[in-house]
Amino acid sequence: MYTVFLVIHILGGGLSLLSGTWNLIQKKGGNAHRKVGMVFVWAMLITGFSAFVLALLKPNIFLFIIGIFTIYLVGTGQRYIHLKKLNEGEAPKWIDWLLTSSMGVIGVVFILWGFFLLVSGKSMGTALITFGIIGLLSVRKDLQNYRGKMRNKMYWLAAHIARITGAYIASVSAFLVVNQENFPSFIPVVVYWLLPTLILTPLIVKWIRKFAKN
Repeated sequence: MYTVFLVIHILGGGLSLLSGTWNLIQKKGGNAHRKVGMVFVWAMLITGFSAFVLALLKPNIFLFIIGIFTIYLVGTGQRYIHLKKLNEGEAPKWIDWLLTSSMGVIGVVFILWGFFLLVSGKSMGTALITFGIIGLLSVRKDLQNYRGKMRNKMYWLAAHIARITGAYIASVSAFLVVNQENFPSFIPVVVYWLLPTLILTPLIVKWIRKFAKN
């Protein structure tokens, strides 16, 4: 069973990289963008859930948390497309609260675990703290939006852009970490975790300013 889910995980991860990269470089908002975007969403959900199962079959806390983190990003990123009227009194669904509350717990775990690793002299703690902070900031934004206290009328599109691109960043980071043996040995693993975030975060800001203006 572990081998079956591992194959599913690899196939889902590969498809998410291909579809995500395609949408990254293509024109945004068109019919092709939406169709390829749905392929990316389902591929990432398959990747995240399979990571969750793999972590249960062979206990792996880190893989377990990464799976939940991925599901949160792509899940909320897609859900915001259906939450365009929170500022008009629309109520979030139970799945929205489940995704947000889970990320709140995982964000705290990431940060605490990260500090523990740093105290132990392991640079990987920096990556965990970084992703934990990103997760908690996203949770904070969710809670503001759910209560109708958003400042941007296009909050749903801003969240969609940030979360879906964030899921793509997670996919690329995981790919680099898994294949780090094929890269120069002098490069620390923390670089592979943080480099995609450093490169793509400016693009997230650019796209939000361009497509999600008030």
